[in-house]
Amino acid sequence: MIRQRTLKSVVKATGVGLHGGRKVTLTLRPAAPDTGIVFHRVDLDPPLTLPADPYAVCDTRMCSGLEQGGHKVGTVEHLMSALAGLGIDNLHVDVDAPEIPILDGSSAPFVFLLQSAGIEEQKAAKKFLRVKKAVEYVEGDKWVRLEPYDGFRLAFSIVFNHPAIDSTSTRVEVDFARHSYVRDVARARTFGFMQDVEFMQANGLALGGSLENAIVMDEYRVLNAEGLRYADEFVKHKVLDAIGDLYLCGHPLLASYSAHKAGHALNNQILRVLLEDKEAWELVSFDQEAATPPAVSHQFAPLAAALA
Repeated sequence: MIRQRTLKSVVKATGVGLHGGRKVTLTLRPAAPDTGIVFHRVDLDPPLTLPADPYAVCDTRMCSGLEQGGHKVGTVEHLMSALAGLGIDNLHVDVDAPEIPILDGSSAPFVFLLQSAGIEEQKAAKKFLRVKKAVEYVEGDKWVRLEPYDGFRLAFSIVFNHPAIDSTSTRVEVDFARHSYVRDVARARTFGFMQDVEFMQANGLALGGSLENAIVMDEYRVLNAEGLRYADEFVKHKVLDAIGDLYLCGHPLLASYSAHKAGHALNNQILRVLLEDKEAWELVSFDQEAATPPAVSHQFAPLAAALA
């Protein structure tokens, strides 16, 4: 059986919110089977609970956030990406600010936190959302598509007309039948342009942004002294974001995702298009090894292999 997963113990981290620039404490707690990923704003009285839900998504211009009753938890995509990458189905996420800390701008610190807490399998079958027919969302020259596939594969292409980005690979395909989330995706950082950061900070946005938590470029080059972590780090980060955005549907996908110039907004829209077509998807579990697609067995291998 491919089983659900949660954490063995509670783990905490403190960091800075990318947009508000304030200190944030994050606590990750184990949850029972079939709980899903549930965020809690513990700084509010009473605390506000926001389950992962594509219909609660807000603030898709600069991040993916969840909103309920005028209160938000922003910048959830990097944590959600790490949870998807490690196969965590059930978790309580306590946060004492309106956003998840940005940490280093990638999912790698969240992977470290989750591995430090320990991951355990639960006595319940993992539920996959299997795409049964192709769906697409188009907005001008941007598009995103989900198609049937017995595994999880993502293909992404970007166009920025910037020398630092154009000198790298601007298209990538990641197939978890053969790639590792931890090795091949998790360390890709968010990125931005110095002139945009300066403008946003002058207008009270991205107050926590720095060279410590993003790749920053001027008109010609990357300003970070250490350079890039991957030769294709820019487009890899778009894949990282997409994995997190898509996991807001509440289940790991069995699908082939492809996108061009897409972002948080289009990732959310394709989930809504999919979910609103009842013939386009189904929930499935794999109780017997013989019935499990090989790509799924590889992606959700025994924990020792999955965390390598």
